[in-house]
Amino acid sequence: MDQFTSDSGWRGSPEGWLDAAYEALLDSGVDGVKIQPLAARLKLSRTSFYWFFKDREALLAALVARWRDKNTGSLIRQSEAYAESIAEAMLNVFDCWLDRSLFDSQFEFAVRSWAIQSPQVQADVKVADDQRLEALKRMFLRFGYSEGSADVRARTLYLVQIGYISMQVQEDLDIRMPRIAEYVEIYTGQAPQQREMDRFCARHRYTPPPEISLKR
Repeated sequence: MDQFTSDSGWRGSPEGWLDAAYEALLDSGVDGVKIQPLAARLKLSRTSFYWFFKDREALLAALVARWRDKNTGSLIRQSEAYAESIAEAMLNVFDCWLDRSLFDSQFEFAVRSWAIQSPQVQADVKVADDQRLEALKRMFLRFGYSEGSADVRARTLYLVQIGYISMQVQEDLDIRMPRIAEYVEIYTGQAPQQREMDRFCARHRYTPPPEISLKR
């Protein structure tokens, strides 16, 4: 909830402070997430911060919670979403890699970089990795894969994407989309149906050029 001081001065809101912390983390890493620079960014007094957070550590904990709720939460939800085939289920997960409202890759990179200097955040990342891998494994198990195959396929899918993020690979849709069907087949052993690819492309507002096929 937005707050005002007794003389009608603006104090901001917890979401505003957290948004500013998020932007600072992406811009400068965790060392840039400090109360005075955030206050300056928001054009607020330093004391306004303490209406919403006990201290900087509380703000950092809220940042980790936002990352966990968005990135881990979305990936798990997408892995559990309704699908008629494993190929369609895989495309549901791929939505995360193409839709920042579901999975924020820049946020992911920033938190993983932060974890290098924070044992607590490293532990949080380890928990998130385990939860995500388990969710992807359950997705494969749901479609009849063996325990071993589900585990390896989940790890292959997930570790490739974390590699993309760690290397900060940037690909335009026109480069990435023609590869999607091939990725699906490699990860699942099944090629997606054209109707499944059509729905996926529509979700991401992508129209392939006439000479490019998105399905083998």
